[in-house]
Amino acid sequence: MILVDGEPLETLRAQDRGLAYGDGVFRTLCVRAGQRLWWPDQYAKLAADCAALALDCPDMDLLSGEIDRVAEAADGVVKIMLTRGTGARGYAYPAGLKGTRIVLSAPLPGYAQAGAPIDITARWCTLRLARQPRLGGIKHLNRLENVLARAEWEDPAIFEGILCDDSDAVIGGVMSNLFWARGDDLYTPALQDSGVAGVARARLLRAMKRRGIRVHVGRWLPGAILAADEVMICNSVMGVRRVSRLDDVTWPPAGWTTTLNDALYENLD
Repeated sequence: MILVDGEPLETLRAQDRGLAYGDGVFRTLCVRAGQRLWWPDQYAKLAADCAALALDCPDMDLLSGEIDRVAEAADGVVKIMLTRGTGARGYAYPAGLKGTRIVLSAPLPGYAQAGAPIDITARWCTLRLARQPRLGGIKHLNRLENVLARAEWEDPAIFEGILCDDSDAVIGGVMSNLFWARGDDLYTPALQDSGVAGVARARLLRAMKRRGIRVHVGRWLPGAILAADEVMICNSVMGVRRVSRLDDVTWPPAGWTTTLNDALYENLD
């Protein structure tokens, strides 16, 4: 089911700025038996991303009701897209433009269903992400870099691609955030200039702090990944997955994937 501004529709106006310029933000969240997973976190990130782009963010209760309408009582994925709305041609937008709100549901993908493999194979992508501090960490609608990166492979055995920025710093996966462990510490890339700061990543950072596990957030080159004891990816739909192979490099389990998955689903703020 698809709702556009609360109405069951499958069309947008051709002049919508989300279509013309990618002028908007989105969130993707998991629904289990009709229950919105981590909805307060998801809404807080949506509101923050809207504020960063000077977009109006709909009321939380309004979006909650629309999620419930499209998700019904099933397991699945819900995507929320907010655009700046419909306006005349040109980059400039008039004051008071009314935004467009899209809420849609989809079945839970196989890789997120019970019994899906915890270990995945990844590859390095050749595409380099641009650095733009005004957009770093925001889940905006301009995802063409990710589309081009994902087009680099067709092998179904490869689950994810790992991306670096244009200075060769590791940023994350095409559809995921990245953690790795070395010794007793965890590491994850800083995302103030590039990439998407996902809700699963934020929850893990909070959970590790509660557990007294050090997480270093910074800039690292690919060699830091290759020297890790365990490498993991995460997002809000699949949870945490262990990277067992990255091109020609393999890692045996070191126990961190279980620790992070347990921490991710703690019902604590």
